[in-house]
Amino acid sequence: MRKIILLSFLSLGLNSAFAQSAPYWQQHADYKMEVAMDVKNYQYKGKQELVYTNNSPDTLKKVFYHLFPNAFQPGSEMDARLHFIKDPDGRMVTKIKGADGKETKQSRIETLKPNEIGFLKITNLKQDGVTAQTRVSGTILEVTLAKPILPNSKTTFTLDFDGQVPVQVRRSGRNNSEGVELSMSQWYPKLAEFDFEGWHADPYIAREFHGVWGNFDVKITIDKDYTIGGSGYLQDKNAIGHGYEDAGVTVVYPKKTKTLTWHFIAPNVHDFTWAADKEYTHDIVKGPNDVDLHFFYKNNPKTTENWKQLEPLMVKVMEYYNQRVGAYPYKQYSFIQGGDGGMEYAMCTLMLGNGTLQGILGTATHELGHSWFQHILASNESKHPWMDEGFTTYIEDGALNELKGDKKEVNPFKGNYAAYYQLVNSGKEQPQGTHGDRYDENRPYSISAYIKGSIFLSQLEYVIGKENVDATLKRYFNDFKFKHPTPNDIKRTAERVSGAELDWYLIDWTETLNTIDYGIKDVADNAGKTTVSLERIGRMPMPIDLTVEYTDGTSESFYIPLRMMNFIKPNPNPKVKRTVLEDWAWAQQNYSFTIDKNKTAIKKITIDPSGLMADVKPANNVFEVK
Repeated sequence: MRKIILLSFLSLGLNSAFAQSAPYWQQHADYKMEVAMDVKNYQYKGKQELVYTNNSPDTLKKVFYHLFPNAFQPGSEMDARLHFIKDPDGRMVTKIKGADGKETKQSRIETLKPNEIGFLKITNLKQDGVTAQTRVSGTILEVTLAKPILPNSKTTFTLDFDGQVPVQVRRSGRNNSEGVELSMSQWYPKLAEFDFEGWHADPYIAREFHGVWGNFDVKITIDKDYTIGGSGYLQDKNAIGHGYEDAGVTVVYPKKTKTLTWHFIAPNVHDFTWAADKEYTHDIVKGPNDVDLHFFYKNNPKTTENWKQLEPLMVKVMEYYNQRVGAYPYKQYSFIQGGDGGMEYAMCTLMLGNGTLQGILGTATHELGHSWFQHILASNESKHPWMDEGFTTYIEDGALNELKGDKKEVNPFKGNYAAYYQLVNSGKEQPQGTHGDRYDENRPYSISAYIKGSIFLSQLEYVIGKENVDATLKRYFNDFKFKHPTPNDIKRTAERVSGAELDWYLIDWTETLNTIDYGIKDVADNAGKTTVSLERIGRMPMPIDLTVEYTDGTSESFYIPLRMMNFIKPNPNPKVKRTVLEDWAWAQQNYSFTIDKNKTAIKKITIDPSGLMADVKPANNVFEVK
């Protein structure tokens, strides 16, 4: 019996130890690729060598690759998604009027001809020289290994690939709406991520991504008239030219030259993207910390001036991001006209370029922000899109507000709250824990990821104070750069910085549909003093900032800590007298306190004058004494 009891305790101890966080690990993949593009038929052939390091404690018997171009074929999952989602992306459908005059939307993928589809075909895949068994399922290639990859060991995969660039429907493709010829994103066989949760071999349905950190060595052979911009540093710039050459260098090609081979190296990234066009203007501007900011845009007199004005503005935006989050770690970033909106990639963005200056500034500012929140802090975009889209929106709003100079807004996030309230009132909200591909509609996804994700941080300013949020972002960056942080990591960082307990905040805001709704229930005379009665109506708890304005023009604030936080926020307005009251336990729906003045001396009482708490019914947050 003693042995049984002892074994039971040992078993419990082992299980307990296993359940704790193991030392952090992440996989590593070094790519070498050579690709030749045929610009006549938009097909390309390539070879890939991939050295894969298994840093996990698992023995791997399979690996998975993404074959993203296969999504652009009739009958694909991306095509199917367009048929049943209620609000398909307008860029991916065509409006058709029937004989009855009614308008319907047809998938653009559905109508692609054989020479317009995308495909990526893999042959000759070997592991350490031995042929491995493969199976293609849509946009995923499953590889049964010739030999298992043991923990803390390396293996080398080699393969050949043939691809066709689709007519641009979404992000990658050829001949987009602004005439850019080649937008080469998600174009190569890309190894899927394996982490502490297992494999992330998600089919491509046009949402977000998750990739393996590594180094890319890429050679691209293409007609000599094309200028390329993208990820990585060009190794032979004085032989290639096209605006890359050093000052004073004149590049002359041999007369028989028909193609050029561009050699790029991108260190410590998890993706590689490029775009090419014969009409690109290529400018280089020095950014902060000696970073070269490259701008590639169509030589169009109607839009050239906007791009010229954009250049110094993006220097200021990068300076702001460096200050708010941390120093951009590479020596190059490229803004490339070539997308169907804007999308972040390693060391670059592909974005539309024919809009107004304000429009391209907003897009460029957002996509540059993703260099911090996705391409340095590489959260899983597919599972937690609010972490990269939302946090990027937060710093984007701050940067654009900073550019306003003397016209800066006190609360630059005000519009985000209005959009979030609209989502709540629509009844279409889904928890932020929903996988990015599995939202019922696109608009609720966008508001949840971009807007509610941004409010996670702006509202955190209300919860723990702006200074603590500023310090949280810097520590989060330093602790998790070049890693794959999770939602718990940003929460724990905020806890370490502030000393507050924030588990309730992460759970209620991101994993439930709980909403915040506090109200001023009553303001009553009480023997020459005034009793203020408050109520919690919504499920989600909050600490309370409350300001009282008096008829004599003075004001004071009251702070009600939330009991489960075990924290008192620093006074956000030190010039205004603040009284810290007893804490409010979540289970108590009602709370009251006394002001040492008669009700007639009070003009107005306001819950959260900052507007940073996302109270879904703000009307009951204000009480005016008449």
